[in-house]
Amino acid sequence: MSRQACFPKEARLRKRPEFLRVQDRGEKVAQGPLVILALRSPSGSSRLGVTVSSKVGNAVTRVRIRRHVREFYRQHRGELPEGVDVVVIARGSAKQASGASLRAALQALLPHLNRRFPK
Repeated sequence: MSRQACFPKEARLRKRPEFLRVQDRGEKVAQGPLVILALRSPSGSSRLGVTVSSKVGNAVTRVRIRRHVREFYRQHRGELPEGVDVVVIARGSAKQASGASLRAALQALLPHLNRRFPK
């Protein structure tokens, strides 16, 4: 698997304080079943964190949503602004959302992120 095609640890938000920093100080944009919070990264590299509460659905549903979000990020990493930490939060309506509608919501959020965090 090529480096571009994987989702390495360096590209993920992994610790609770990292998520909280973005959630407390980040800029919020919502689209359909997803909410995105974004904040300039202190490390200078872009990272992704995905939050899907147990209120959204059972484990199978939550993993499906996370998988779709991670795959979108992996495929569109070059279109995202550089040096930005992004947290994607799934709303309750994400439970019924198809993979296509999740991707459409993420695609619609890209221009908002690029406007707020120019390259």
